[in-house]
Amino acid sequence: MARRAVAELLGTGFLLAAVVGSGIMAERLAGGNVALALLANTIATGAALVALLLAFGPISGAHLNPVVSLGLALDRELPWSELPLYLAAQLAGAFAGVAVAHLMFGNPPFFASVRARSGPAQMLAEFVATFGLVTVVWSCAKWRAAATPYAVGAYITAAYWFTSSTSFANPAVTLARAASNTFAGIRSADVPGFVVAQFAGGLAAALLCRWLCNVPAAGAAQREG
Repeated sequence: MARRAVAELLGTGFLLAAVVGSGIMAERLAGGNVALALLANTIATGAALVALLLAFGPISGAHLNPVVSLGLALDRELPWSELPLYLAAQLAGAFAGVAVAHLMFGNPPFFASVRARSGPAQMLAEFVATFGLVTVVWSCAKWRAAATPYAVGAYITAAYWFTSSTSFANPAVTLARAASNTFAGIRSADVPGFVVAQFAGGLAAALLCRWLCNVPAAGAAQREG
């Protein structure tokens, strides 16, 4: 349990350090070009996510996300008794990662974001982003477990660009990014809407995948036929 908790804390911490740190670096170097800054932020986040899932997956499963942990608990892949520890480790790691990223760039450990991310379109984007993430995690874990880190990294990289919210898709990430008045930040007033949309999207995906993935793999079914 201690090893799994530390793995979740470190993994989520490094994820936030990558998201926030690359956002700061990108904004400083992009010369006001928001598209270029977002591209740099996207590449760094996607690459870090693959590395972290590969590194910590064998220890804790590398959920790094309360929605993923809750979905696995619903599927009985994670004991309910362990869920609170996972959530606490993820949340602590997220804030630690933000603080470290800020300190690396000479900023205070925490300073509240004023970046507005609100409105029905953004809420829908977070629902879609999280629905897709949980679907990718669930399906790959069942059929192609070894490919999960690459699939998740690729999905988040794409979702940065096809969602209007730039795909937070993670309540711990959302809460921690409210303490960062940087390129990656989110205004605290907008956090509840994001978190509700994320849990709704994750729950909808978990319910669908319990039915959708409860069949033999297509290749196996063809061989059996």
